[in-house]
Parts: sequence; structure tokens; C-alpha cells
Amino acid sequence: MNAHWTKSLFLSERSLLLSNPNPRVGCVLVASGDRVIGEGHTQQAGAPHAEVMALRDARARGESVAGATAYVTLEPCSHFGRTPPCCDALIAAQVSRVVVATTDPNPRVAGQGLERLRAAGVQVDLLPTDHPAAIRSRELNIGFFSRMIRGTPWVRMKVAASLDGITALPNGQSQWITSEAAREDGHRWRARACAVLTGAGTVLEDNPRLDARLPGLVRQPHLAVIDSRLDTPPTARLFEPPHGGLPRNLWFFHADPAESRAKALQQRGAHTIPLPGEKGKVDLGAALRELALREVNELHVEAGAKLNASLLREAWVDELLVYLAPRLLGQGAGMAPLGPLERLADGVALRWLDSQAIGADLRLRARVEGRDAFLTNL
Repeated sequence: MNAHWTKSLFLSERSLLLSNPNPRVGCVLVASGDRVIGEGHTQQAGAPHAEVMALRDARARGESVAGATAYVTLEPCSHFGRTPPCCDALIAAQVSRVVVATTDPNPRVAGQGLERLRAAGVQVDLLPTDHPAAIRSRELNIGFFSRMIRGTPWVRMKVAASLDGITALPNGQSQWITSEAAREDGHRWRARACAVLTGAGTVLEDNPRLDARLPGLVRQPHLAVIDSRLDTPPTARLFEPPHGGLPRNLWFFHADPAESRAKALQQRGAHTIPLPGEKGKVDLGAALRELALREVNELHVEAGAKLNASLLREAWVDELLVYLAPRLLGQGAGMAPLGPLERLADGVALRWLDSQAIGADLRLRARVEGRDAFLTNL
């Protein structure tokens, strides 16, 4: 990759905790002589996108953008959403060339931004799908691509366990198996998600807040709870203001009508959504599709073993984020009771993404085989 792509991807990563539900995009403006005259990345939803921020940066530097080349990690939008079309801004600024890493999967864009630029006389170059910058841009926006193409979020399941896979002792004690450094890292993964998903069992047993507690955050992930009978008490800590007092939505998916319980949660500001499935349980697929309609790109799962197993068994999990502590606990709750299986081939096949020491613990990332095929089949 050339330096301009490296820089534009770096800029797009600065939108990681900021731009949801919009994609993470970076833009670099380059004048003759290969001179960078403007840089920008997508801001909060409703605020300017990367292209507009780069144009503003160039103006602030006193630079003329006429005749410049724009390197953009995602196709400039061509529709009026929360903000005007970015391709119109580039056309009005009289850039001569736009180089795009990958097309936008949003049906309201999906190549129309490129055509609009070409129709205005702008030279448009689209990188091959196997170019490193194109691959990196899609990976950075894997949740956005998932929502637009599959109609469901990218589901990332987080687990903290001992080396032998125990997530809680037989008496229920689980705090804390992993280190403070691992927990802080976990908060970063929470913060990058559009929403956190948990189950009623976790709420009743641990009474967590499940917010992202990092300095400088400007948005909190929403919280979704799978609670078939609406057993969550209105006094649960998840109703407390999240870190920084930032707003978030609370969505409860349930199967039992339980009108009185629903009303009690609604009075605490929750949205109760009936999605009955089989055997009095919530229809998990319907819940994920509902979250996609609510603009959830990445869904961060922090739940108990039973909900974990249900999500894995029904093939809704895309990726695992596992923190392993250097200790053995012997007996207790596992990550997800999938069995008993009769064949090794019946297990969930995974592909390693990376491993990294986080404090005293080991963080492993693995992807369920085939779940990212929608990225490679573009």
C-alpha cells in the first residue's frame, strides 16, 4: 500500500468508537507533487463524513482543492441521510480524481456514488477487491457490511475464562477470573460495538451495568437483553445512567406477553419487544434482524453459557473474543454447553484471527468458518 492508503486507513480507525451506526471512513486529499493538503475521518452520526472533514481541513490550511485527488476508504455516499451526499461535496470542490478502496454496500449507494462522480467529469478509480486497502476497509466495517448485505449484525461473542475453559465456579462466583487489563481491553471492544447483548440470567446473577467505561467516550453502545419472561427487575443496575451520562437505548426481547412486567420496565425507559419463538423462548434470529433494523452493525455478546450455546447452536455467532487467565479451576460453568456431540465434525469450526497477551492474560480471536463469506463474494 502507498502512504496515502496507509494514512486514510489510519484515519478511518479514528472513527472506530465514534461513527456508529455510520461506517468508519478516512479521506486524504492530495495535490500535485504528491502533497497532502487535507485529511479527515467520519464523525458522530449526524456530523460530517470523512470527505467533508478533509475538505474543511484543506480550507483551514489555506489550500485549494481544485484538481486534487481524494483517497477514500469507502465509496462516497450519494443520498441524503443525516447529512448531504459526500459525492456532491467532492464535485463542488472540483477535485479531479477520486480513488476508492471499496464500494458501499448500502442499497441507497451501491455504486451510485461512483457513477455520480463520473457523470460530473471526475476520474474515478476503484481498487481491486483483493487490494490490501480494500480488504482492510471491509474488515474495519464488517458490521456495516453485515447489516447491509445479510440483514443482521456482525455477532462477536466475548468470553472470559480460565485456561481450562471455566467461566464461573459451581457456586456462581466469576469476578474476577481475568485481570484488570483484560477487563479494560474488553471495554474497548464494547465501545466499538453498536450494542451489547446479554441474557436475563446474567442480569439476575451478576446485576451488571454493561456500559463501556473508558475516558473520553462520546457515545455508549445500546443494550439488548434476551429475557423471555421479562424477569429483569426494574431495580437492576443496567437502568442506571451509563458511564459519562451518555444516552443509550435499552431493548428487551421477550416471548411471554407479561404486560405488567413490560409496563414496569417501560417506566424505566426500556423498549419491550415481543418476539416469541419455540418452547416459550425468544426467536433469536428475529431479535438479530430487529437489531439490524435499529441500525446495529456490530453486536457484542456478553452472556451466560446457556445463551452463548443457543447462539452458537443456531449459527448466529460470527466471531469469538476469548480472554484466558493463567489458572486452572477444574469444575464450573463452561463457555457454552453445546453437547453432547456424537462426532468431532459436529463441533463449531473456527479459524484463528490473532492472539495477544493482555496483562497477565491471553486474548484470542477466532472466526466461525464461512461466516465472513459475504465479504469475499462481493
